[in-house]
Amino acid sequence: MPHYIWQRPNWTSFRWNADVVLPIISECRMRQGKLLCRVSSLGITLEQQAQAEIAVEETVKTAAIEGENLSRESVRSSVARRLGLPSAGLPVDRHIDGLVSVLLDATRNFDAPLTVKRVHGWHAALFPTGYSGLHKIRVGKRRGAESMRVVSGPVGKEKIHFEAPPSNRIEKEIRHFLAWWEKERGKTEGLLRAAIAHFWFVTIHPYEDGNGRLARAITDMAIAQDDGQPLRYYSLSAQIMAERDAYYNALERCSKGEGDITEWLSWFFACFSRATERSEKILSIVFDKAGFWNKHAGTPLSERQKKVANRLLDAGRDGFEGGLTTRKYVSMAKVSRATAFREIEQLLQSGILRRRPGGGRGQTLKPW
Repeated sequence: MPHYIWQRPNWTSFRWNADVVLPIISECRMRQGKLLCRVSSLGITLEQQAQAEIAVEETVKTAAIEGENLSRESVRSSVARRLGLPSAGLPVDRHIDGLVSVLLDATRNFDAPLTVKRVHGWHAALFPTGYSGLHKIRVGKRRGAESMRVVSGPVGKEKIHFEAPPSNRIEKEIRHFLAWWEKERGKTEGLLRAAIAHFWFVTIHPYEDGNGRLARAITDMAIAQDDGQPLRYYSLSAQIMAERDAYYNALERCSKGEGDITEWLSWFFACFSRATERSEKILSIVFDKAGFWNKHAGTPLSERQKKVANRLLDAGRDGFEGGLTTRKYVSMAKVSRATAFREIEQLLQSGILRRRPGGGRGQTLKPW
């Protein structure tokens, strides 16, 4: 008897229970529409900031799913460079920059064909040194003849969670996948196509390493095609990371099934719904900033005062340690103490800032 789904004839003729799946898709669409409506009111500058925040979150968390801990500041700097935004100017980390380039290419260039050459290029970008950890791997090439298994547990007591198709089937399987990908665009419901693509690619497992990251990039590309825009405002990887065990369990059970992937689809759509809800928290600083400046749009301010207010807003609620003091204002605005004191008083009188309890002589202020 076949043990894995790919061992069955016509294994990609997936089945699912529409009565279970469709209501969850409807909930996804409702949450998605609510979030996109809110983001559309931000304006171009803040939309770019929102996109950058999500790109950073997506990069950090898609690596974390595979057990890699990336420096958030290095990721932020790489994302800023790629999006043409002001960056911290940190040295380029080739590994981080490669992952960022893959994720941004998948969404910003969502209309470009998904080809074998493109996916090979993505894989090469993920492993710029040719190594995965301490192990030399085939970069930008299919895996070799060795069995590809996903295992856990100590040596001698390993548990096999999944075994991929043999290498001599990969080319045929990938051609079939890419043909389906192109044919079903605009025909299969967009989120359903994204979920199927993720499961299908992970099942083929065409590379020695990086299959999960590539599957998530392909999923992001499918969602971007469905949205019809290159901007991401929710991080599916962040939510997958929060539910990593459930993610792997759903994949494993359906990979050992008979072709019914209802469990995987149900989990995927519920995860997507939670991801859009989570984005409200990820983008809270951006939304707060938009609401704040909408409220104070008519308030006359100098460029220095706007700069300082934005620094506090970027730090988030209670994120600017110790609040704003005259000394800090002097440092940020590059002005004398007398000028700083005068401009702070103007901000207080206009309602941009308010005193925090216990401010004392070295006034501590807060823009909320």
